[in-house]
Amino acid sequence: MDFTQSQKDMNSSYVGGATGVMASGLAWLIAGVIGITISHVASMIALFVGGMFIFPVSVIFSKLLSASGRHSSRNVLRHLALETLPILFAGLLVSVYVAQFKMELFYPIMLLTIGARYFAFQTLYSLKEYWWLGALLMAAGIACPMFGLPFIAGAFVGGTIEVVFALLIIKKSRSV
Repeated sequence: MDFTQSQKDMNSSYVGGATGVMASGLAWLIAGVIGITISHVASMIALFVGGMFIFPVSVIFSKLLSASGRHSSRNVLRHLALETLPILFAGLLVSVYVAQFKMELFYPIMLLTIGARYFAFQTLYSLKEYWWLGALLMAAGIACPMFGLPFIAGAFVGGTIEVVFALLIIKKSRSV
């Protein structure tokens, strides 16, 4: 399977990746609600635990949208999403460490981390929306501490951005 066919396979299997973006956005929003109702630490744990369920939830969402939720075993891009996970784990480690000293930086660091990871998804799905999504999340990661926003703001900003982009990507994937 060549590169272009692999991108098409990823697009058709996962609705352009929108189902993963939606699952991630919902994890951020749930973490935000937990941060308001329980505690900041519970919110951080919720984002971590929710993050572990992004792929399985995205497969369920894919199937609900009549996609397979499974790419071809011959897909040359099949490992790319996994290969970007070290970025995520490094960002999580840094954000948890920094939060011990300045809690308000947890979500901005995670916004920067997730935003950086999304740039590779343009290669995975051949959708320029991932460059915009990554850039917007990173800009939000810079803006939250710059404007002195409270701890939980980043969770709601990140979740909202991802849900909006998931809907845009679903719409684009359905019109192709």
